Amino acid sequence: MSRLTQVLLEYHERSKHRVNRYAPGPGGLDWATQPDPFRVFQGTPRIALPLVADTLVTRYNDLRCGTLPPAQRFSIHTLAILFELSLGLSACKSYGAQRWSLRCNPSSGNLHPTEGYLLCPTLPGLSGGVYHYLSRDHVLERRAEVDDPRWTEAFSGGGILVGISSIHWREAWKYGMRAWRYCQHDCGHAIAAVSYAAAALGWQTRLVEAAADDALAAALGLDRREDFWAAEPEVPDALLWIGNPEAQPDPKCLRTALNKAHWYGYANQLSAGHESWPDIDSIHRATHKSRTREPSSLNPEPHLWAGTPAVDLSFARIARQRRSAMNFDGTTRITTAAFFAMLACLLVRSDTPPWNTLMSPVAVHPALLVHRVDDLEPGLYVLVRHSGALPSLKQAMRPEWLWQKIGPDYLPLYFLLPYDLRAVAKLICCHQDIAADSCFALGMLANFEIALKQPWRYRHLFWECGILGQVLYLEAEASGARATGIGCFFDDQMHAMLGIKDHAWQSLYHFTVGGAMLDQRLSTFAPYEV
Repeated sequence: MSRLTQVLLEYHERSKHRVNRYAPGPGGLDWATQPDPFRVFQGTPRIALPLVADTLVTRYNDLRCGTLPPAQRFSIHTLAILFELSLGLSACKSYGAQRWSLRCNPSSGNLHPTEGYLLCPTLPGLSGGVYHYLSRDHVLERRAEVDDPRWTEAFSGGGILVGISSIHWREAWKYGMRAWRYCQHDCGHAIAAVSYAAAALGWQTRLVEAAADDALAAALGLDRREDFWAAEPEVPDALLWIGNPEAQPDPKCLRTALNKAHWYGYANQLSAGHESWPDIDSIHRATHKSRTREPSSLNPEPHLWAGTPAVDLSFARIARQRRSAMNFDGTTRITTAAFFAMLACLLVRSDTPPWNTLMSPVAVHPALLVHRVDDLEPGLYVLVRHSGALPSLKQAMRPEWLWQKIGPDYLPLYFLLPYDLRAVAKLICCHQDIAADSCFALGMLANFEIALKQPWRYRHLFWECGILGQVLYLEAEASGARATGIGCFFDDQMHAMLGIKDHAWQSLYHFTVGGAMLDQRLSTFAPYEV
């Protein structure tokens, strides 16, 4: 076993919640050091983006069926829509004297470790360069002015790049050691949010998987220590190419073109004090990614499409009304048609958001604890998102499971155990009622051997879980229900229930969908003052 693999396994085991003890955390919340949820680069030129998302007519149901509108041209107008409906604010909430923002991209604890960047050539209304998106004000902060023909040449195929980074301290302040996991979930949510918003504008999105972390840090300006001297560090996560999938620029060329760029601004300090989490630093180093080959094109299995959502909403509306449920009523039921339609959207279909971002093979499969779905027996089910995983999943789990194919022919859904699992779901999810009061809960089983062979793919497993979560968030809204991600769960309690005894498969994220109970004490306001 390599040293990096050993570090990865040690972090994975130590960051697990267990019935008799939780993963190392801060022990209490020091409100005096709560991080600012908005990174600002002081001293940068700012470009105000228009609030024009309501002019977008794309329907959500068209996107989920893979019917994209004609591609709009890249401009400050269309980029404003892209960022508003992916990383922008969706609403403001208040309770008494407290007021806080919600965003289109979900986040553990609404702490938002994820930051977004734009790399673009000169476009109508926007100069070429590197920009940071400040969601609080819906503005682009110009970080780098590039005057190099190689920059223009890199974008000659037509398109833009969106960079995603994380500030680990924002999550570690509340969640301690396990926070690194949540940052990766949130990166996956953000990837999916960008993919959906881009598709609503007629654009395809691809993860630039070959990019090395060092090249990405340089392209986003995150390696410029002089700009972060008093601020919490950001680490690079992902680079998304939006445009012609065959015309991706080479990140190394972008880095070269930035050698003589003029950079603006310095990062604000988010918190007055910090607690060091060496385990987060260790797993960050262990999963550092060098340049790799671009994966071959993904060939998804053919699946027939069936089912339409209960509510036909515009994408702009559904993106902004997405919420994380705090409590479920314990009585709401959904139809089998709605349930099967949700699961169908979790299957990979090329050129359909958000799965168009990924070229790597499917690695995550949901194990579902069904409670309240009409005409479906309560119990344990597994959605095998790729048929090649079926033998390994069967071998890893209890030999007495039924593995009975159920539902429409196009849906690879298997019935394992008829049983009322509400109490089990509650126990596994850190004794939270929301897992038992839902229509269904699920754990996302990842092919962990992928990470053991290539440690940097540990991050990608969490990203895939976050992408699945974003699909469930939007599908729940379209069905008239609501969803929430659950990062607090007893990892090995889930494995024990399934019969998993080794590291071949590991549960990395939990989720639940049901009828939300709204807190009438909260007031809701528009996110931006027009």
